[in-house]
Amino acid sequence: MNQYLKHDEWSIVEEGFNPKNARASESLFSLGNGSMGQRANFEEKYSDSSLQGSYIAGVYYPDKTRVGWWKNGYPEYFAKVINSTNWIGINVVVDNEQLDLAVCKVDSFVRVLNMKEGYLERSFVAEMQSGIKVKVCAKRFLSMSSPELGVIQYSITPLNSNAKITLQPYLDGNVINEDSNYNEKFWVEVSKGLTSNGGYLITKTNKLDFEVGHGMVCNVSLDGKSIANVTNQDQSSNHVSCNYSSDVSSGKEFSITKYVAVISSLNSEKDNIRNAIQHSLDIALSKGYSTLLKEHIDAWADIWVHSDITVEGDVAAQQGIRFNIFQLSQTYTGKDERLNIGPKGFTGEKYGGSTYWDTEAYCLPFYMCTHGQKVARQLLIYRYKHLEKAIINAQKLGFTNGAALFPMVTMNGEECHNEWEITFEEIHRNGAIAFAIFNYIRYAGDTEYLANFGLEVLIAISRFWAQRFTYSESKGKYVMLGVTGPNEYENNVNNNWYTSTIACWCLEYTEQAIYLVKKNDPSRYNNIVESIYFNETSEIATWKVIRANVYLPYDEKRKVFLQQEGYMDKEQILVKDLEPSQRPINQKWSWDRILRSCFIKQADVLQGIYLFEDRFDIETIKNNFEFYESRTVHESSLSPCVHSILAAKIGKIDQAYSLYLRTARLDLDDYNKEVHEGLHITSMAGTWMSIVEGFGGMRIQNDMLIFNPSIPKGWKSFSFKIWFRENLIKVKVAHEEIIIINEQGPSLDVKVWDKPLCVNSSSLIKI
Repeated sequence: MNQYLKHDEWSIVEEGFNPKNARASESLFSLGNGSMGQRANFEEKYSDSSLQGSYIAGVYYPDKTRVGWWKNGYPEYFAKVINSTNWIGINVVVDNEQLDLAVCKVDSFVRVLNMKEGYLERSFVAEMQSGIKVKVCAKRFLSMSSPELGVIQYSITPLNSNAKITLQPYLDGNVINEDSNYNEKFWVEVSKGLTSNGGYLITKTNKLDFEVGHGMVCNVSLDGKSIANVTNQDQSSNHVSCNYSSDVSSGKEFSITKYVAVISSLNSEKDNIRNAIQHSLDIALSKGYSTLLKEHIDAWADIWVHSDITVEGDVAAQQGIRFNIFQLSQTYTGKDERLNIGPKGFTGEKYGGSTYWDTEAYCLPFYMCTHGQKVARQLLIYRYKHLEKAIINAQKLGFTNGAALFPMVTMNGEECHNEWEITFEEIHRNGAIAFAIFNYIRYAGDTEYLANFGLEVLIAISRFWAQRFTYSESKGKYVMLGVTGPNEYENNVNNNWYTSTIACWCLEYTEQAIYLVKKNDPSRYNNIVESIYFNETSEIATWKVIRANVYLPYDEKRKVFLQQEGYMDKEQILVKDLEPSQRPINQKWSWDRILRSCFIKQADVLQGIYLFEDRFDIETIKNNFEFYESRTVHESSLSPCVHSILAAKIGKIDQAYSLYLRTARLDLDDYNKEVHEGLHITSMAGTWMSIVEGFGGMRIQNDMLIFNPSIPKGWKSFSFKIWFRENLIKVKVAHEEIIIINEQGPSLDVKVWDKPLCVNSSSLIKI
């Protein structure tokens, strides 16, 4: 772990500048607003190691697939949200010497991410090689109220000498991706130009022809008085800049406010991008910095009203959960059904910013409960609109009759992951999408969604499962061959328990959904049957036969479900017996050694027990938890949260807390030594689940909210809020009492520890 950040309930604070932490901090202090994101790169030049990153939601590039050989079914490209124009840049020159924190002596460095109000600020004192000392203060935000706007306020004050200072704000489209295959460049210039107090740059991708325009306008002042004109301006290939120079007396502040508008062809006609940029900048100037900041802070206040979780008595835990909620909320807002959530969000290049199964398995519950039914629905609509391509993906692998395999990795519905053990074998993602439909409907009560969108997806997924099972003559059972379960430290295994279990559940739930839609909306059902050539009698009969005869490996001696056939053939070593020097094994061991070991990357059998816990008694859950958690190295960010929830379920509160802290502070403390690559955005939703579903014990059963809470001994209390249909419910758990408040909506029946309660409008119930 690398614990260099100060614990604070509402802020992430870095005191002192250490170049070794620079790239990690660029990730940790990232900003976003759902439409774009920006790593916490410095505005001024920084010549040491840095990952410059500015990302536009939905704008991606089909980078060439890089594999040693080609096989039928391989995707032709790997999609990635690409680094775009560097819009934050402000070069600073002090008496002909460029300000560069890799060169200067740096004192009094403080960087603060204000999570409550959604902005990043930084201050430091730098001693130039000339001996001149300057104080710099910088503050920026990506507007949550006007999501095309980014705003920077930057000031410099000479402390021990008069100096000639030049501020050079610029837009630079000469950017690269560190992970580009074959060092391919992604952007070409379309047009650029200068204005009286700024400029613009429009670029397009080499492929797919996305166009993105950046425009800037600047206000500059000296000692609080406006400087009207630029000193000079410059244009070069993919670059525009302005120079503002002034003689600055010691102790006087030279400052610039840089407004930037970012407009893409996703949201504007290409021939109107320039006008749209100017329109946004005109509005920004008319409102001014203070008004824009207030609107932005107000937007964040509205988010926190219904998404905040409080933890009394544990600042590290409190900071962790708020950091996770903050990053999730600024990554995805649900305003555009074309967008989804990449595992790194807007904070780095790894995973390409594409959509994985993480969204359905982890993110949906968070957005559903904190941001409302409409936002969650958008995530499901995203998959529905990709159904046709999911069917094509399955056809490429030899499936027929409208069977669908949703992609493991995608931007537009096409599979774009080039590792065979993932693309062809990690097919449980189909189950996660089906479960998300079920989870949304049971939570929101939105049966209309099932008829209009969900049922078609469920039938296509079930058709896939029916063809993916094989009947084994030797076993007299249906088997699932050649898969990779959630534990990616196993590849090409037979009869992975989780994959087969969720496949059977999909066949069962789809049958239930068919009868429900047929009963409630027969006209819509008949339209679906006709359009997809669905033979209800024969197809459901096949599904029933498969469900009743699936081989699910089980160990009678240990009373546990086997992760896959042959798992007990492996040498059984517990994680506690691993030498610390061998951790993490994914950085210390060969892939061959990992695959032959019993060690588990993340919840696999336990993922299934978490989803379908109502089907298992507490002894079964406990047996499987104790067996598999002791063999799990938690080297996936998605792992600790599921284990934490189950630990709380079986009364292992201390272990649940330890696992919670690992998921909550995974990035803040850099548990897996990889935060420099970006944050683990999608797994952050698991942190929320660890509190609400783990310690809060929240479940939905028979259309009713259920709470079975517990509390770590080091906490005084914790509280959370959830949207449930028409209600906003607040739950506060302390050691001696549980308080439930109905803050909005009609009376609601709930259960706490199996005790039925009616929570009236605006009422407070103590238990």
